[in-house]
Amino acid sequence: MTSSLLLAAASDPASLSTTMSTVRGIDIDGIGGWMHPALPLLIGAALIAFLPSRFGRWVLVLAPILGFLNLLGFEIGTVVELPMMGLALQVLEVDKLSLLFGYLFHLAALLAGIYALHLDDRLQPSTGLAYAAAAVGAVFAGDLLVLFVFWELLAITSVFQIWARKSDQAFGVGMRYLTLHISSGLLLLGGAAVLFKETGAVELGKMELGPVGDVGLGPWLLLIAVGLKAAFPALHTWLVDAYPAATPTGTVFLSSFTTKTAIYVLARCFAGADELIVVGAVMAMFPIFYAVIENDLRRVLGYSMINQIGFMVVGIGLGEGLGVNGAVAHAFNDVIFKGLLFMSMGAVLFRTGKINGSELGGLYKTMPQTAGFCMVGAASISAFPGFSGFVSKSMVMVAAAHDGQVLVWLLLLFASAGVFHHAGIKIPFFAFYAHDSGLRPKEAPTNMRVAMGISALLCVGIGCFPFLLYRMLPYDAPYNPYDVTHVVTQLQLLFFSALAFVTLMLLKIYPPELRSTNLDVDWIWRRLIPRVCRLPIALCGAVWGGLLAGAGDVRRSGLLAVRWLHSPAGRFGEPWPTGRTAFWAALLLAVMMMVAYASR
Repeated sequence: MTSSLLLAAASDPASLSTTMSTVRGIDIDGIGGWMHPALPLLIGAALIAFLPSRFGRWVLVLAPILGFLNLLGFEIGTVVELPMMGLALQVLEVDKLSLLFGYLFHLAALLAGIYALHLDDRLQPSTGLAYAAAAVGAVFAGDLLVLFVFWELLAITSVFQIWARKSDQAFGVGMRYLTLHISSGLLLLGGAAVLFKETGAVELGKMELGPVGDVGLGPWLLLIAVGLKAAFPALHTWLVDAYPAATPTGTVFLSSFTTKTAIYVLARCFAGADELIVVGAVMAMFPIFYAVIENDLRRVLGYSMINQIGFMVVGIGLGEGLGVNGAVAHAFNDVIFKGLLFMSMGAVLFRTGKINGSELGGLYKTMPQTAGFCMVGAASISAFPGFSGFVSKSMVMVAAAHDGQVLVWLLLLFASAGVFHHAGIKIPFFAFYAHDSGLRPKEAPTNMRVAMGISALLCVGIGCFPFLLYRMLPYDAPYNPYDVTHVVTQLQLLFFSALAFVTLMLLKIYPPELRSTNLDVDWIWRRLIPRVCRLPIALCGAVWGGLLAGAGDVRRSGLLAVRWLHSPAGRFGEPWPTGRTAFWAALLLAVMMMVAYASR
């Protein structure tokens, strides 16, 4: 079967698609007859782990390309089932939604791979490619059990992008990251178990939210599991904790896969859930205030990512059609332009060893290309007409307006202005312009500039030719971003946002870049709860210690009493007459005989 499929692929790729689209009920012996979309990346990760670095670099680039070509052989409607433990596990299910995310993750793996070509170690590229494979496997999973396997693989492979920093801080951050994401997987597995008990199925499909008594606990457990990976409010601190702690290349990998896999699952399972509109609006709003006062520029981008995910969550909550299309399109664009911004900041960190805005500035003099690429990413995330962010973010806002969500539309409008402040202006301004830090680093390595250049071209290309993206979206919902109203409204928003920034800077009331730590909700369980619990714990410890000490005193007193009784001066230590001893022995024997007789 393997040889026939390979011959079919070589002579006519369409015939391979037709063949694979009919595969159902496949058994273990038939697995070698097809190439799961995640396998090329997994094989590449294994090769990188064992090959010398000079050969591994080629694999890092070739594996995503070959994986993409393999993905082109699949048609919409392809389903592969694997019988196991009495269940027909859907290890592969292809539709427009999963196919779009499959293309996206292969593109992201290629860009991150090119960006990481200068690395000499094998750990980061190998685990990075395996991380991409886990994301690809997750979006093609047809049921919750298969999703769980790839969901946990996402956590296990991605944490090495943090630990590769090889510092005590990175180890602690990685442990917190791993704990939270493994917990997300356990919640997902728990939700799958509850759904299986209630419905007898673990299919990955549309789920209804509502009172637990009506819909059961399963959908809510699944939503919390996905919300943790999507960085929902109060569950978001892992993102701004972990991403800045990763290596310059590791952050590029991290920004591409975890949260976007969560967005995929939300779009698959919870499209049209009203609760997501509220959650997304909050996500789009609150990070703005943190990002404006944050000094670490990669943490700024972390908060900015939460802000952008908020737009996606709102779109999914608005439901099938323009809402989900906008969310998915914005996820596609966000991987590219946010990856570009993380690449530019990674290049700055790589060359200078610094990432705080208070320590940077004036880098455009020796890193002009990196500064230019950063400006393209900033224009894209700010949704300038002609750049990728404009053609997707406006789709979500129009969907909110058409749905009558006026308050949500106003909140998203404010969030759009905020993101222009903290990502569109603050990032390039304080890193490359602002005050002159006196740093004169070299330009970024060639491979980094190639990856940034490709990303920048994609930002402009999608912004100018959005139909290339629109025709891959899951729903048929015609949309024209370049009508007069959209363009004029967005330009006005950007103009007045820029005016506000300039005014605040001239008046010297814009929040300065300070060496400080901003407190987030994780302060509650990392600092407040231990401090509040310290006194009760100390009190309980003192009481327990007193009880143990008292018990020790009683034990010692008892031992001393026993020793004295059996000493020559004690009652049991003095010599007894023979007659008295015989009397007590006879009495004891009589008692035992009566007990034995009575027990018959």
